[in-house]
Amino acid sequence: MSYKTDLSVNLCGVTLKNPIITVSGTCGYGDDYIDYYSPAELGAICVKAVTLSPREGNPPPRVCETPAGMLNAIGLQNPGVEYFIEHELPRLKAMGATVIANVAGATVDEYAAVAEILSHSDVDLLELNISCPNVKHGGVAFGVDPVAVDAVTSAVKKKCGEKPLFVKLSPNVSDITVTARAAEAAGADGLSLINTLLGMRFDLKTKRPILANGTGGLSGPAIFPVALRMIYQVRQISDIPIIGMGGVASARDAAEMMIAGANAIGIGTAMFTHPALPKQIIADLDDYCAECGYKSVSDIAKK
Repeated sequence: MSYKTDLSVNLCGVTLKNPIITVSGTCGYGDDYIDYYSPAELGAICVKAVTLSPREGNPPPRVCETPAGMLNAIGLQNPGVEYFIEHELPRLKAMGATVIANVAGATVDEYAAVAEILSHSDVDLLELNISCPNVKHGGVAFGVDPVAVDAVTSAVKKKCGEKPLFVKLSPNVSDITVTARAAEAAGADGLSLINTLLGMRFDLKTKRPILANGTGGLSGPAIFPVALRMIYQVRQISDIPIIGMGGVASARDAAEMMIAGANAIGIGTAMFTHPALPKQIIADLDDYCAECGYKSVSDIAKK
């Protein structure tokens, strides 16, 4: 595909042909949307989270709609990192995709073990999912405690070899710049933000939570203003690359996020109602840049 503008972006030495990335957990391992576009047409595909051993995830119901969004509590269902490397990754790379592996775990040691295995694979970048519960410290998510963020980021950085490491920040904190600073100080090469906000809904007949897990992660257009604010805050205190995400549903949203400070843009929940959206956003961003006279998509962020 040819563009009127230079849409390429560089993330820690990895060149993406455009800034659009599918968000982890929303596109499986790339084949869910193959009827609409090839993963190679995107800047990158961030695959579903991988853990050291296979996981079945949470019992259903695991998803429910909300105004301008959805709640999910999938529970990191996945076939395990070894299966991913043997079966899913080769297929994606054969199609020409740039692949970001989302790393999850229940302990620091598990995170480090997954990262070490992936460091010897063909993935292009690693994304650390620190919204997982820390089973050794009462089940509180790694991402809400700057001490835990430091510990897991530092441990993984030592094991990921030459692979750039992005840390995916949780918005369920009072000040996201605190965890951003902790991740960067511990060796993160870049940051991804934001992950989902914690929420819940109730069934009026049973008077019980709709999700079997009780609570779930809120995503979709409803969280877009929150994501913008947090990306802007983090950009004020950090110069490392940011993959911005959270409610993006149009090229305008993507451009706003880049103005706020993102270098690349993740598309997720909006794909469930508009499967071809990432491809459309790429085309619309190209048109927007051409209309503004920009030579590069990175010019959007220039003040």
